[in-house]
Amino acid sequence: MTAQRGFDRLVNLSDAVVAIAATLLVLPLVDTASEVTGTDALGILAGNWDELFAFLLSFAVICRFWLIHHSMFTRVTGFTTPLIWVNFLWLASIAFLPFPTELVSFSGHDNPGTSALYVATMLVTSIASTVQLVIIARHPEIQAEDVRGTVRIRPAVVATATMAVVLLIVLLLPAVGLYAVLLLIPAGAIEARVGRRGSRAGP
Repeated sequence: MTAQRGFDRLVNLSDAVVAIAATLLVLPLVDTASEVTGTDALGILAGNWDELFAFLLSFAVICRFWLIHHSMFTRVTGFTTPLIWVNFLWLASIAFLPFPTELVSFSGHDNPGTSALYVATMLVTSIASTVQLVIIARHPEIQAEDVRGTVRIRPAVVATATMAVVLLIVLLLPAVGLYAVLLLIPAGAIEARVGRRGSRAGP
């Protein structure tokens, strides 16, 4: 009972941090709207496209990371100390994301420095997710009975490798900027395919 309560607290804390980080993303747009007068809503959005783009991109990124985290933690019923600490790293990167998002909104998505910080933050999140999955895969005793022995890490490795490629593109091709993050869309399909193959071939 105590262990279950501790696990529930870990999941609830993670959900709360994600919710707060997602909410913080919109605050710059709220501040901008409060300073504008005599302009229609479409004009405000058009005049603040960089801020809107940064918000939408970061919100989608946080949603994606939460879905991965949610899927991962539905497979476990317990935790280990390393899993807790890696989860804290995951949460720290999520909580930090509004900061580079704000930098991107003011400097533009094609600024190599801010774009690199933005993608590097997501890379840390992705690495933390992968490490968590490795820990879960190596500790079948914390896995739910219906999935025990079926946890695969290959899709997570593909996701992390893709994020690393995105970071390289941002650094080497500044003109592409954060549009390189769109590579994560086809990467999702690749992850799913690798996951299906992995379910037949092992970890």
